[in-house]
Amino acid sequence: MSSPYDTYASPLASRNASPQMLRLWSPRHKFNTWRRIWLAVAQAQHELGLPVTKEQVDELRAVVKRPGGITDAELHAAEKYERELRHDVMAHVHALGDSCPKAKGIVHLGMTSQDVVCNADAMIIDGALAALHTKLVRSILSLGDRAAATRALPTLGFTHYQPAQPITVGRRCAGWAYELHLCEQRIADNRARAAFRGLKGATGTQASFLALLGGQSHRVDQLEALALRHLSDTDRAPAKHTLSGQTYPRVVDTFILADLASVASVLHKIATDIRLLCNRKELDEPFEDKQIGSSAMPYKRNPMRCERICGLARFVMNLVGNAYDTAATQWLERTLDDSSNRRLSLPEAFLALDGCLDLMHNVASGLIVHEATVRKNLLAELPFMATENILMACVKLAPAGGGDRQHYHEVIRQHAQAAGLRVKSEGLDNDLLERLKADPYFQSIARGGKLTAELDWDGVMDPVQYIGRSVEQTERFIKEVVDPLRTQYAGTLAGLEDNAPRV
Repeated sequence: MSSPYDTYASPLASRNASPQMLRLWSPRHKFNTWRRIWLAVAQAQHELGLPVTKEQVDELRAVVKRPGGITDAELHAAEKYERELRHDVMAHVHALGDSCPKAKGIVHLGMTSQDVVCNADAMIIDGALAALHTKLVRSILSLGDRAAATRALPTLGFTHYQPAQPITVGRRCAGWAYELHLCEQRIADNRARAAFRGLKGATGTQASFLALLGGQSHRVDQLEALALRHLSDTDRAPAKHTLSGQTYPRVVDTFILADLASVASVLHKIATDIRLLCNRKELDEPFEDKQIGSSAMPYKRNPMRCERICGLARFVMNLVGNAYDTAATQWLERTLDDSSNRRLSLPEAFLALDGCLDLMHNVASGLIVHEATVRKNLLAELPFMATENILMACVKLAPAGGGDRQHYHEVIRQHAQAAGLRVKSEGLDNDLLERLKADPYFQSIARGGKLTAELDWDGVMDPVQYIGRSVEQTERFIKEVVDPLRTQYAGTLAGLEDNAPRV
């Protein structure tokens, strides 16, 4: 290929994922992580008195810990070895041995490939989850800011995508943020329960390590704990799986991809809601000065960022099936058909969701609310919303008025249907209140002054009467969820790259 334009390049890398996430799933980061594991095991073996010298460990450390880690020349050497050996881990064992000849004979001592790969995968996945978790918190805070700014702005609610009881714009934003918060809690909880595979050998029995350590089981435990402690850079050994075959249980990948798919489903829902409200001209996502909405229709402001969120989110949601299939088809202690699938499904799920979260932060933080249109759309439907208050007032007066709830419900229903048909068929204003005022049943009560005492006809079009506890609920959510998250993650968020949509 003479040019990068002559070969396929993943849009996840070129258009969507952030540089941070791309680095986490890069070959260099993966192979540097492999090397960290080889160093940690060699160091633990030396400390336990196995035939691994300090000189060998020091040489290995000097290569593994040098700035930048594995070099391009070493990567090319490993690629050459893999073409000959047809085994990626052994290719890197040889390439590492070439760079530290004194330690060459002890690299990978007693280990199987998955002692390297599975532990490295666990470390990379944890780093990627941490990055996504931070961005998830950022999206919650962005939506929380919009919720606070619009907490008292009444807007039409919808059920079945039909007009329903009013809420506030802020209450809707808080609802979006709350669903993301539920996902954020799950990811935080699952990260807290994350575990290494540990050093388990070819079929998980630790037979090779038992032989290496003279049949002393307690020393096998010591070796595993020491190696994992060196990997985690803490004073205690991190969690590890109690049992495994050749790999860590692949059902763990289903937990991870299912959680990512859950986040994606909520982002899809939020982006779809915004798209629907853009059609009603109540909201607009950020739109740049020279941005073009349509090649044919110059007036258009298509919600292309929310559309991209939906497209990427669908991709993430559909990847989770790969993890279920892989977990279900791991024959006995392991079969290798997991590898080629996981090389795609795991990184691409993270890369796509990373792009989604950057887009959602961008949209939420710059969301445009057209308050005049919000109010106009609400007032067009408000007479229908007022019928419940009118009905309750009639029920209170039923004995005096000679009717009951069902009677007045039917009267109101007939007028509401007629008014609705007038709006839809003739394009006229909603005249429901005028119809009710003119109805003989309501006039008979109004003449006695009783309905007027119970119901303020003049104030019935005040939207605030119908939003319930929207403002209170929004303020409580901000106080109990958004503000604590903002305080807890202030430092982490301060160092986060602000990735606007890449194209």
